[in-house]
Amino acid sequence: MGAGTSPADPAPAGRAADGPGGPGEAGAADGRSGSGESGGSAGRGDATTDAATDAATDGRTDSATAARPRRSRRFPRFTRDTARPEGGGRAASGDAPAPARQWPLLTVLGAAGLGLLIVVLDPFEQAFRIGTILMGGALITGAVLRWVVPSVGMLAVRSRFTDLVTYGLMGTLIVLLALVAQPEPWLDVPILEDAVRFTIR
Repeated sequence: MGAGTSPADPAPAGRAADGPGGPGEAGAADGRSGSGESGGSAGRGDATTDAATDAATDGRTDSATAARPRRSRRFPRFTRDTARPEGGGRAASGDAPAPARQWPLLTVLGAAGLGLLIVVLDPFEQAFRIGTILMGGALITGAVLRWVVPSVGMLAVRSRFTDLVTYGLMGTLIVLLALVAQPEPWLDVPILEDAVRFTIR
């Protein structure tokens, strides 16, 4: 609005013919509207591209999540791998033959097998007692080896403490049962006799 004019005044003839803003302004308006429309279409295109990218990313994430197995707190039905127990390494260097690498286990198995063979064949008097003591002594030897030797190979089943308790307790019980076995026990334990009498009565 120019100076000295009011909104109620009629517009000049030249201005009325051109319309509000004139041809130049109309062209600029058209340009602005065109650029706005093209910008809007470009914006819509970018939004569509972003949406498609997000959808593809979500699809890959969903497929990766679906492909990755869920971890369960339950124990597996089949054990595929286990950690080597403490002291479960080779008892000799890798260049040594297999019997040398596993000599602690072979020592225990050899002693226990010899005791079992004596019990089965019964070649002399008190063979049952001696063979059983030999089997119990083999387990006690395994406990001592598990305690003394740093690496015992396949003789190591679980932790050092668990193997010590298992081998030592089983070996001691077998030796005690062999010593108190009837007839003519080599070890007389009155408490066991009282317990047997009380159980039988």
